[in-house]
Amino acid sequence: MNKQKDQNVTIKGTKDGLTLHLNDTCSFEDILTELQTKLLTNKHGDDKQIVTVYVKVGNRFVTTEQEIELKALIEKNKYLVVKQIDSNVILKQDALRVKEENELVSVTKVVRSGQVLHVEGDLLLIGDVNPGGTIVAGGNLFILGALQGIAHAGYRGDKRAVIAASLMKPSQLRIADIITRSEEERNEKEENVMECAYLNDDNQMVIERVQTLPHLRPNLTRLERRI
Repeated sequence: MNKQKDQNVTIKGTKDGLTLHLNDTCSFEDILTELQTKLLTNKHGDDKQIVTVYVKVGNRFVTTEQEIELKALIEKNKYLVVKQIDSNVILKQDALRVKEENELVSVTKVVRSGQVLHVEGDLLLIGDVNPGGTIVAGGNLFILGALQGIAHAGYRGDKRAVIAASLMKPSQLRIADIITRSEEERNEKEENVMECAYLNDDNQMVIERVQTLPHLRPNLTRLERRI
């Protein structure tokens, strides 16, 4: 029995700090009891070294209150700082949110003046965005049509997001928090050339032919389903 109990908490040192592996089949109270004992008997860190701690709880759902309790117990040692608590289990609503943020939504319509089309993941719009219309996505925006209104990609702060359109004549482009307005003095380009907008390494908006995307964003395609 004692041997099994000793396995409830396993402490491993890594180049990044400490990793605590917690048994996901015992009670949370048993975890706290054993963790407290092991932290008291094994000293980590000192005045010259603060140790980062990663906690792995396996297939155990940990509430916010339990996370706070774990963090407080570990950080009783002033030289330990909890960086992350990882669980393989999340709430259903969180799983649905992650799914929405990683899926491609396909819509066929014309977004007219005053209308706003908003999705959490990537958007494939088959149709035009008229002047005064707005499209917003948490991920990338792909428009098989004319973009003449406002387009905002990566609205949660994703600076790797891109905007592509068959006809790129927007009133405003926005990627994450970077905004550019219509360039009235842009040189006339060939008709029917699909273009894309992205942020370069200097956080400047760049518009180029869509053929550059595979080199700029090699991981852009999402063929697999993410749940």
